[in-house]
Amino acid sequence: MEAVQKDHWYFVVLIFLPFLKVAVPQKDAVTVRLEEGMVLECLCPWGGNLSMVSWTKIPDKDPIAVFHPEYGVAFSHHYRERIEFLKTTPMDGSISMRNVTHQDIGLYHCSVQTFPQGPWTRNIQVEDLGKRYEGESLKDNGTEPPTPEPITPDTEVVAEEDNNLTISCNHEHNGTVYQVILEKMPHGHPWGIIGVCKKVEGGLLAEDYSDRGRVSCTDSLDVSLHLTGVVQQDGGFYRCTFSTDAGVQTTTVLLTVPPPGGFSLSTYMMYIYIGAGAAGLVLLVAIIVLVVIHR
Repeated sequence: MEAVQKDHWYFVVLIFLPFLKVAVPQKDAVTVRLEEGMVLECLCPWGGNLSMVSWTKIPDKDPIAVFHPEYGVAFSHHYRERIEFLKTTPMDGSISMRNVTHQDIGLYHCSVQTFPQGPWTRNIQVEDLGKRYEGESLKDNGTEPPTPEPITPDTEVVAEEDNNLTISCNHEHNGTVYQVILEKMPHGHPWGIIGVCKKVEGGLLAEDYSDRGRVSCTDSLDVSLHLTGVVQQDGGFYRCTFSTDAGVQTTTVLLTVPPPGGFSLSTYMMYIYIGAGAAGLVLLVAIIVLVVIHR
């Protein structure tokens, strides 16, 4: 009976927690370096009784980890066996994370529910090598980032639906490349990492997070994305960030997928050829008629 009650509590938390709102000011965002065993601190500064601790990763609304003093812990599938609540003090909601990857980069939100003083929250930004990713981070002083400038792509590609396509980052590197991060920004969404290529001891390490295509890495750290059966959702900006001993260099590609019945490059070119052929034929007939009349 007790096990059934616990399972019911986990279900209620996972369903309703994303919709809970608290009317307390959030603490300033702090920055944590992406590394194995990293600790995300969430220590409530006051005393009392801890009712519940929940962690979410922005912009997702689903909780990734929940702790309750009576019912224990619950984790989402992706973080199971990777997150541990430290619980160094009765009001400590801090967690540690192992087996980290570049997908763990982003903004985390910790919410500590207490009695009688109420909730306390904290935002933590996880970054790689001190580099901020556009569209994902907040300033350390807790203010919103400035409005991003318009993106000017280095290359523009148009692909029709159901076709196959390979997106490559053609870039002349200045210096030795030791890591490449491939990101995608769908229209109206922030940047998200879909692939990483980096040199490690013993060879090349490739991390493929794309759910639509296949990320490939070469020994020279050239990266490409192979898409099979292009769909509308594949459209958007793609960015390769090359980390070299001479600094960080980027290459941006804009992929446009016209909607069905809309603009089609092949159809457009076919109309061009037909129109040019028809105009040439009319001109030829006119010339022949003029020659005949002149004679």
